[in-house]
Amino acid sequence: MRKVIISLAPVEAGKPIDKEALVSDVEKCAQAGAAMCHLHCRRPDGSLTEDTTELVDTFERIAEKTDLIIQASTGGVSAMDIRQRCEPLNYWRVESASLNGGTTNLGEAVYINSFEDIRYCARAVYERGIIPEIEVFDIGMIYNICMTKEQVPYRDPVLYNLVFGHRGGMQPNIECLTAFRAAVPSDALWGVTHYGRDNWDFLAAAIAMGATVVRIGFEDSHYLAPGRQAVYNYEEVEKLAALIKAMDLEVATPDEARRIMHILSKV
Repeated sequence: MRKVIISLAPVEAGKPIDKEALVSDVEKCAQAGAAMCHLHCRRPDGSLTEDTTELVDTFERIAEKTDLIIQASTGGVSAMDIRQRCEPLNYWRVESASLNGGTTNLGEAVYINSFEDIRYCARAVYERGIIPEIEVFDIGMIYNICMTKEQVPYRDPVLYNLVFGHRGGMQPNIECLTAFRAAVPSDALWGVTHYGRDNWDFLAAAIAMGATVVRIGFEDSHYLAPGRQAVYNYEEVEKLAALIKAMDLEVATPDEARRIMHILSKV
């Protein structure tokens, strides 16, 4: 039976972080079916930083209580350059990391990821035995990765995270999902993120079309049901796990997710 990986992105951008509450919520998310936890490197006030102190402490607390895959972000709109954005890769527990596939508009901001940035990040993750999750905001970014593969060898299977919903990027409708899915190389894995999500239809469609990874959590949306916002991330994980099971599929455990993603042992 096909297994679907639930990826948790639990921190809303720009909001102060209550670390103890976050760790407690993430632990419940793991119990509800999450297999991976995605965090940006942030200060306690929620702003992005290259200082990994808070990130490391948070992931250490999460690792004490769960077996979740540790995934660090190398992105986010900020004044940091790619070397600063890649600082979290030096934390030994990081098993997976985002690798952004190109430049796009995110609302009024310009999110810059040059070809040199892509190559730098790709080398940085593979040198450390980390598996990249390639974030693509439009179809052209898939071809960016195909082009950079000629210069920086990527380890198969490549995992693409198709990101929908940002102003300036692909929108969460079936037409865009179908086009995006058609552009993913046949030997690659793919997943989906629905930023600003206000329904569950799009995630269900992606699962039905073969998504290996589905991301959920407050980084993207608090939406739980019409007229209802989730108070905790684990509420969203519970609903997504129930949706996956209702489709006669299985929720991947962290170890199953590691095998699917071909994550190398960090022990």
